Amino acid sequence: MILPNLAGIAYESVVDGPGVRTAIFLSGCHHHCPGCHNLEAQNPNFGTQMTEEDIEYIADYIGSRPYISGITLTGGDPLFWPENTYNFLVGLVEYSMPKSIWVYTGYVYEKIPNDRYISYILNMTDVLVDGPFIKELADKRLAFRGSSNQRLIDLRKTRENGEVVLWNG
Repeated sequence: MILPNLAGIAYESVVDGPGVRTAIFLSGCHHHCPGCHNLEAQNPNFGTQMTEEDIEYIADYIGSRPYISGITLTGGDPLFWPENTYNFLVGLVEYSMPKSIWVYTGYVYEKIPNDRYISYILNMTDVLVDGPFIKELADKRLAFRGSSNQRLIDLRKTRENGEVVLWNG
């Protein structure tokens, strides 16, 4: 099983989604947004190769702390290596991590590449934060996103309704 490179982890983040979440920064991004807050994670070789032991540790950490509301995959772009990201998520689910999943991507939802692993990832995702960071639209007052073009998409409701439904928290 090929896993993504791990650029970093914030085990208890309050800025990457609602509540206390574990934010997992994956390496690799081809969007190269000017003003990116995580330039080093654009490099797909940055960080360390994730292992199954890492997955087990992350799942145990989250599972033993009921106040953690879920995980957030960010980066880089978690959709850069979709098969690797999918393998990581499946590994977490195998450890029975029944918490919410948020994913940040530089893709606009309607233009996400047609890829079976991306489809699998999106089917496991509760909220997708889509769109590139645009420095001119940056606004520190926005919850859980860096620029006003980015949307918080409730993927479960989007699938049910057949059209984009924004997450309203």
